[in-house]
Amino acid sequence: MNIKFLDKVIEQIISETRIIDNKIHAPFFLLSSFPPPPHSFLPSSFLFHCKEVYCLNKEETGYVWGKYKEGLTTLMEDKEPSHQEKG
Repeated sequence: MNIKFLDKVIEQIISETRIIDNKIHAPFFLLSSFPPPPHSFLPSSFLFHCKEVYCLNKEETGYVWGKYKEGLTTLMEDKEPSHQEKG
């Protein structure tokens, strides 16, 4: 695994993620959003997104998903409700 590349993938996906009305809108969920973490499951849409956009295998996608959840949790904790986007 190229951790340096995977860390850039994580940064990119987090930068494309928006929090609106305490719901997460991510590039791998095209038609909907999902509630804040914790999410223990690896969504098939995330697996597909990582494979199609970044050519990642399952092991790499698992690594990215774990780090994405950590980054998302930090993002949610850093955002005060008054700074979240409104829908």
